[in-house]
Amino acid sequence: MNQNQAIKRLNELYKKSPLAEDEEFEYTEILAYLIEETKNTHYMVELGGFYYERRVFDKALKYYEMAYAYGNEWVSEGLGYIWYYGRTGEVDYEKAFHYYSKAAELGNLRSKIKVADMYKNGYYVEKDYAKYTEIIEESKHLVENARYLNEPFPEIYTRLARIRKEQKRYEEAADLYLQAKNFLAERLLYTHFFGDRNVMKWLTEDLYTIIPFNETDFDLFDLYYLLKNPITVTFRYESRKYTVRSTETEEGTAVEFAGRWFRTIDDFFAKAVINGKVLTDYYRDLYAFEVIHEKNDM
Repeated sequence: MNQNQAIKRLNELYKKSPLAEDEEFEYTEILAYLIEETKNTHYMVELGGFYYERRVFDKALKYYEMAYAYGNEWVSEGLGYIWYYGRTGEVDYEKAFHYYSKAAELGNLRSKIKVADMYKNGYYVEKDYAKYTEIIEESKHLVENARYLNEPFPEIYTRLARIRKEQKRYEEAADLYLQAKNFLAERLLYTHFFGDRNVMKWLTEDLYTIIPFNETDFDLFDLYYLLKNPITVTFRYESRKYTVRSTETEEGTAVEFAGRWFRTIDDFFAKAVINGKVLTDYYRDLYAFEVIHEKNDM
C-alpha cells in the first residue's frame, strides 16, 4: 500500500458508521502508516482522538504528545483532559493548566472553560470563584447562536445553570439546563462519546433538583434520573413496546433491557441496542415513555 492508496481507503472508511471491529483495526493501521510516512500531525491527532474515545488513554497520550512535539499546539486541549482527569493513572494539574491555557490562548473555548473550572476548584491555581463566574458569563455570549454540534454550548450552559442555581435564580437555571439538554441530545445522535453522556447524566440529575419530574412528559435521557431507583419504564419504537427495568444489587443499580442486564446506568446508555444500534441513535424516534407503577394487591 502506498500513500495514495492509504488515503483513498481512509476516505472510504470515513463514510462508514459505525465501523466493524476489523474495519477499526484497518483504520488504526492506515493512520499509523500515514503518520510514519508523512509525519502529518493531523493523522496523529485523529488517531489519538480515536483511542481517547475508546478509553485507550495510554495510546491517546502517545499520539497527542507526538503531535505536540511536531508543532501542533491545537492538540493541547486533548493533553489537558488527559492530565486533568488522570486518564493514564496520574493526575497532574500543573500540566493540565499549562495545556488548557495554551489551547485557550489559541481560541479553544472548551479549554477556556476548563481553565475556569481550575479556578473554581483551586486546582494548581488559587481558588477564585469570581474569576470562574466571569469566564463562564463571558463565554455564554460566544455560543448563544451556536450552529455546529461540536460547539461547547451545553458545557457552558450547564455551568451557567449551576451558577444561577447558586444565585437562587431557579427559573433561569432550569431554562438553561433544558436548552443544554436539547442541544446535547442532538449531538448524541451523531456521537457516542462517553464525555457527552456524562454531561447529560449530570445535567439531568441536577435539573430535577430544581423542577419537579413530570411522569407524563419525559424522554430517553430522563432515564438517567429515573433509573437511579428501582423502577420499570416502557417506551415505543416503530409501534413496538420496549421495557427498561432497574433494580438494586450489592454493587449498585443494574438495568435490564431487551433480555440483557447492564451492570450500571452508564453501561445501559453505552451498550443497550435496538437492531444493532445504540438507543441514543433513535432519540427522535422513541415515544410513549411511561412509568409503570405496580398495583397493590387487594
